[in-house]
Amino acid sequence: MGVEAVQAAVAAMRAALDELAACEMENLTHRELLVVLDELEILSCQMPAQWHRALSRLQTETTPKELGAKSWRQVVATRWRISTAEAGRRLDESAVLGPRRTLTGQPLEPVLPAVALAQARGLINGEHVEVVRKAMERIPVAVDTVTRVQIEVDLVRHAVGLGPKELSDKAERILFLLDQDGPEPDDAERARRRGISKGPQGCDKMTPLTGQLTPELAATLEAVFAKWAAPGMCNPADENPCITGTPTQAQLDSDDRTLAQRQHDALLAVGRSVLASGVLGQHNGLPTSIIIRTTLQDLESRAGVGVSGGGTVVPIRDVIAMAAQANVFLAVFDKATGSALDLFRARRTASAAQRLMLIARDGGCTKPGCTVPAYGSQVHHAARNWADDGLTNVDELGLACGPDNRMVGPDGWTTQMNAEHEVQWIPPPHLDTGQARVNDYHRPERLRPPNDEPVTAADETAAADLPPVDDEWLIGPPDYQPIDNPHEPGRPEPNAA
Repeated sequence: MGVEAVQAAVAAMRAALDELAACEMENLTHRELLVVLDELEILSCQMPAQWHRALSRLQTETTPKELGAKSWRQVVATRWRISTAEAGRRLDESAVLGPRRTLTGQPLEPVLPAVALAQARGLINGEHVEVVRKAMERIPVAVDTVTRVQIEVDLVRHAVGLGPKELSDKAERILFLLDQDGPEPDDAERARRRGISKGPQGCDKMTPLTGQLTPELAATLEAVFAKWAAPGMCNPADENPCITGTPTQAQLDSDDRTLAQRQHDALLAVGRSVLASGVLGQHNGLPTSIIIRTTLQDLESRAGVGVSGGGTVVPIRDVIAMAAQANVFLAVFDKATGSALDLFRARRTASAAQRLMLIARDGGCTKPGCTVPAYGSQVHHAARNWADDGLTNVDELGLACGPDNRMVGPDGWTTQMNAEHEVQWIPPPHLDTGQARVNDYHRPERLRPPNDEPVTAADETAAADLPPVDDEWLIGPPDYQPIDNPHEPGRPEPNAA
């Protein structure tokens, strides 16, 4: 079947969908609507199978680098504007459910043939596929191939008649019966599972912390907590918290913290002590320190937020308190500092003063969609590459994480500076879907604050006069204007540097 036949089949699908969208459903009974929904559900279950076929073929035809990306996950996420997590899920499913070929070109069954067949027939949905796929990954390596195949077939048979929750329970029971004693603990397994993860900040600016600690780290924390998490130690409520020695009786009596709160404060004290000691040396040319960027207006009004070099949003009250600590850089973008920020061709790498100003201006990697904060970013010659006689001047530089920085080049991504001193990223043709060119992720101060003024009759009248939602409105409301505040970080006057 040639490309014409595939294109004709896709066009027929689109035409059928348009025809269905034009149909009236108001006159259908509830029984008739249920039949329609049944058919739509089957079609939605079958569609991923075609995705797997096409995606598997795409991966044999080209490479991510040829398409202008650093990985297949980035290709899928950028081209179809989905999250990297969703892109990873689709790629993982395609790897086990899509068609395969040997090195000599002979066709092979999918890794999970029973799941692929049931999905192609619309018998199971995406949630069923996820449960079965993860269950098959957890089967011990010692289980023989015949047993693996039988388990897959049994799970698919259960999936046809069960919901995802019930199927997950069945899978857990099967896995338990395979290995009732569980894996034997060993050093390699403990080393593999070790880790500490920070979750996303919540609306209250608190950050969850989860992890699996090795015995050594657990014992180390026990010793630290025994000293610094004891009652009366490292209490932020005390005017002069006790860090060394023994707390006074008054400090003991006034300490009403829980054990969890005392352990939190102990870790904070450990971090402050390490930063103040200077033993961490330098990171990307700067002393390893806490770097916070904010606006002069937020400082003067004591409202708003600051943003750390790691991307943590910090309330202004905490910013001011932290500024009193040692080894904290507080970048306030209002007027030129007097530091040398234009190095021209004298050196290729940015100076410490330039990096501080870029952290204050950009906040993190400037590539749209990238969430890597300033601590993990490099300085990139954004206006013109160094190899093309670019200048190491602050108004021609921008922050970019290592992987994105390496994607800039011939047949890849290009960057340029716009009139607002922002780095714009232009994707290669294969990944250009009209997406944003500027990354605002690291600039929370650019979000429009809620209007505290009461709604007036004139406001309601103006809202009623807005044009109806249509295709043009979805591209962008006609009266949309970007925020333009010259006092924001990153918006100095053109001649300020």
